[in-house]
Amino acid sequence: MPVTHSADTAPEHLLPTLDDVDQASIARLDEQVTEPGDEVFRSLDARVEPEAETGTSIMHALVVIVTDGEGNAGTGELVAELLAEENFLVDAVLEVEPRKTAVRTALETAVVGGADLVITVGGTGAGPRDRTPEATKTVLDKRLPGLSQALRASALACNALDGGLSRGVAGVSGSTVVVNLASSRAAIRDGMATLCPLARWVINDMTRG
Repeated sequence: MPVTHSADTAPEHLLPTLDDVDQASIARLDEQVTEPGDEVFRSLDARVEPEAETGTSIMHALVVIVTDGEGNAGTGELVAELLAEENFLVDAVLEVEPRKTAVRTALETAVVGGADLVITVGGTGAGPRDRTPEATKTVLDKRLPGLSQALRASALACNALDGGLSRGVAGVSGSTVVVNLASSRAAIRDGMATLCPLARWVINDMTRG
């Protein structure tokens, strides 16, 4: 019957010793291993640079342009650019018709998709087709009247009348902050400067539990 040996009982001549190791092979392998260059570490630093410099984390945003196809050229790009300057990552810019059902569907899609912030632009006036506030109210769990009041006050201060007289609302749906902005470029620029730090505060407040 053949005799088998476990690792604990194997004869000494079957176990490798230091003399069995090819030192030349080890030296060749050592020569083939290279240390990562400075450019590798620079690229890694660049990935975390925005958060390190600003002290804020990147949050996801989605923009909904409420339009009938007239007078809104470049609006989405402007809002996306201003969001990027505030360290928001814009997942999408959507254009929807000024219908209550269309606006509500876009908002619900954004909330289900996990956006931190959803901004609608347009449809906040007193006209018969301005239905954005009504659509927004149907998806909100909580209203944030202070946010919408701050937007109106700052818009009036810079003479953006459509923003100052806007019926826009703001609130929270699930874990998403939803805000209505008026559609003029003055209202957008002033509104975004007012909105972004306030929205970030609300988002952080919700995550604190």
